[in-house]
Amino acid sequence: MRDWTSNRKGAVAELAVRLAAERLGVGVYLPGTERSRADMLFEIGDRLWRVQCKWGTLSRGGDVILVQTAVSRCTPQGYVRTTYCMSEIDLFAVYCGEVDRCFLLPIELCAGKFPIHLRLAPVRNNEQACINLAKDFTFDGAIAQLEERCHGMAEVVGSSPTSSTHSEPPERLPITIGSEPFRDRLGSQSSLRPGCLAENQ
Repeated sequence: MRDWTSNRKGAVAELAVRLAAERLGVGVYLPGTERSRADMLFEIGDRLWRVQCKWGTLSRGGDVILVQTAVSRCTPQGYVRTTYCMSEIDLFAVYCGEVDRCFLLPIELCAGKFPIHLRLAPVRNNEQACINLAKDFTFDGAIAQLEERCHGMAEVVGSSPTSSTHSEPPERLPITIGSEPFRDRLGSQSSLRPGCLAENQ
């Protein structure tokens, strides 16, 4: 597989992702041209999700899947590398031929980034910050979560008239705190007095 061309890997990845989606009963739609940033659409619930497919490369150690989430193209000025943003696609579907598995990543994880690493095993020092474990992005698990989200949204919309509102008690409402009050008081020994957060927002 390491000798395959990038075009062949991309074609195999798309076929593997389509097969994985079909096995889960997910409707798959293909674009009419190759100019779209999305390779296909997934129909989950009552929503269509724009999906970009990528080939994942297994590291030499066999513990990390490397996903190139950027696109490189040749221009008169040389190679130009561009990334994807949230206005272009919704999901990254990754197929790793060496382990014959598909993964599904949200665009929030990949937007503006390249590459992405999916670890098949935790790091030896047990570090968890900025670590993407492959088991958290399994294809069937991600599809199930999206189905639950769509089902939950449909229930919320259907449970009450669209014009109605749901009010929470004041003590249960979320509180948004800006960073300015804490930044202004860095190095200060005095504690924040009640109400000062609201005054500084």
